[in-house]
Amino acid sequence: QLVESGGGLAQPGGSLRLSCAASGFDFGMYWMGWVRQAPGKGLERVSNIGPDGTRVYYVDSVKGRFTISRDNAKKTVDLQMNSLKSEDTALYYCATGFYGTAPSDVRGQGTQVTISS
Repeated sequence: QLVESGGGLAQPGGSLRLSCAASGFDFGMYWMGWVRQAPGKGLERVSNIGPDGTRVYYVDSVKGRFTISRDNAKKTVDLQMNSLKSEDTALYYCATGFYGTAPSDVRGQGTQVTISS
């Protein structure tokens, strides 16, 4: 099970921190990440982190602004989002897997992020 928190409304240029609490599987063995879905669009891979936290991926549009991290002891994965833009507005899902968008990947219920002035 994956439970996201931390979404909300922020102004352009602002920051939000998303957190995901995992349970029911061997968290430390899995790639974890965040994917998002903007209104009218498909799932987009945002960021992923390897099992030991040393390998990370960011989609080009968030590089330098978002930082992913994980705590295997607490079974959590976080996404620090800075310098937010209106185009970051989406429903953000915590996900298992290298991509997070594959049919076999498990995703949470999502947390809404809205960037607006």
